[in-house]
Amino acid sequence: MEEINVRRAPLLDLELRVPGDKSISHRAVLLSALADGVSVITGFLPGEDCLCSVNAMRALGVEIEHPEPTTLIVHGCGGKFTAPTHEIDCGNSGTLMRLLTGYLAGQPFSSRLVGDASLSSRPMNRVIIPLSQMGAKITGQGEKGTAPLEIEGAALTGIDYQSPVASAQIKSALLLAGLFARGTTTVTEPVQSRDHSERMFAYYGLAPQREELKVSIAGGVIPEAKNFQVPGDVSSAAFWLVAAAAQPGSHLMIKDVGLNLTRTGILGVLVRMGARHRELIETGANVEPMGLLEVWGGDFHGTTIEGKEIPNVIDELPVLAVAGALASGTTIIRDAKELRVKEADRISVVVNHLRAMGAEVEELEDGMIIQGGRPLHGAVLESHGDHRIAMAFAIAGLFAEGETRILDTACVATSYPGFGVTLERVLQGGEPSTPVFAKVLGYGEDVES
Repeated sequence: MEEINVRRAPLLDLELRVPGDKSISHRAVLLSALADGVSVITGFLPGEDCLCSVNAMRALGVEIEHPEPTTLIVHGCGGKFTAPTHEIDCGNSGTLMRLLTGYLAGQPFSSRLVGDASLSSRPMNRVIIPLSQMGAKITGQGEKGTAPLEIEGAALTGIDYQSPVASAQIKSALLLAGLFARGTTTVTEPVQSRDHSERMFAYYGLAPQREELKVSIAGGVIPEAKNFQVPGDVSSAAFWLVAAAAQPGSHLMIKDVGLNLTRTGILGVLVRMGARHRELIETGANVEPMGLLEVWGGDFHGTTIEGKEIPNVIDELPVLAVAGALASGTTIIRDAKELRVKEADRISVVVNHLRAMGAEVEELEDGMIIQGGRPLHGAVLESHGDHRIAMAFAIAGLFAEGETRILDTACVATSYPGFGVTLERVLQGGEPSTPVFAKVLGYGEDVES
C-alpha cells in the first residue's frame, strides 16, 4: 500500500513551482475541444483527474496530442462531436462529471458517465435538476441520483436559474449546456464562486455577460481556438503556504502560481493568523492572473472562517484546519457543510485525524472548533482516498513529534503529481538526495524545481 512517512522538518526556506491548476486544466480541455481549430495548452496538470478530461474528449471524437506531460495540442471539433462507443470514465473527478453532464445534455446522442466508488457517492442532483429545467434528460442510476449517469441528448432551452448555493461546478455545467441551448442561459449565485469559467469563456470568444452575481451566455456560439497557459494551482500551493505561515522565521516563494482573487482567499486567512505575504501579478491579468507569491511565517494565532469567505477557500479548509491546530488560541470553521460531500466527509475525517495527533477539536454539523497550540504527535492515518486529506496531514506531520504515516496515498496523483518530491525537499531542508516519493506518487520528475 502506498503511503507517506513524515517527521518533524527543519525551518522552511524554499523556492518552488506547483503543478498546473486542476480546475483550469479541466476547463481548458473542454473549451479547446469544442473550438473550431487547434489550441495548444501549456502548464496542463497531468494528474489522473485531468487526464480523465482528455480521455473523455477523445471518446467524443476529438483528437488530442500529448507530446509532453504538461502540453496538449487539441484539434477542436467545431461543436460537432461523435457519439461515444463506450461509457465515459470520470475517475474521481466531480468537476469533470458535473461539467460534462452539462456539456453532453444538449448533444444529439446518448452517453453514460461513470466514476470510482467515491465519485459514485457524491450528489449529482445539484446539476441534474437545473439541467432538467432546460429540457435535459438525465438519470442518476445510483442512490439519491448519484452516478452512473445516463444522458439522453435533448433540445435545450436557456433558463434563468437562481442557484441555492455558490458553486462553480453548478454554474459551469449550466453555462456549458447553455452553449447548446436555444436562447440565453443565466445563473445567479448567492455569493461569488470561482470565476474561471467566465474568464475562460471570454478568452475563447464566447462573450459571457456578467453583472454582480449574475452571468449569462447565449446559445449557438462556438469557442475560438486559442493557445492557453494554465497557471500553477494555488490549492496545491496551499499546503506549503500553511507550512511556511505556521513557522516564525520561515520563508516561501512560489513562482508562476495563479492569483485569481476568487481563489486566493487562503492568503487573507493566513494574514489574519499572523503571516505576511507579497504577491506580484506578472501575466494574464485579464484572463487568469499568475505571478509570484511569497509568504513569511509569523506569530501564528487562531481566526474564524465562515460565511462569504467559505466558497473561495473550500478546497483549502482541510489544511487550514491543520493551521488552526498549529496556531495559538481558537480557530472556528463554520458554514462549510459542503465538506461532508467531497471525496470523503472532510469534516469528520479532519476532526478525527487532528484528535489522533493530540489536538483538541469539537465537531460541528457545518465545521469545527479547534483549540490550537497543543503539541502534536505522530499517528497512523488513513487518507480515505482523499488527496487533500492525505496532503493536509503530511503538513501536520512536519510539526509533530515522532513519525506520521498516511496510508493509501495513491490518490495524491489525482491533483498533485510531484507532491512527494517537494515534501522530500522540505524534510531534507533543501534538494532531496533521493526522490523517494516520486515513483509512489506517480510522477517521474520534479516539476517544482
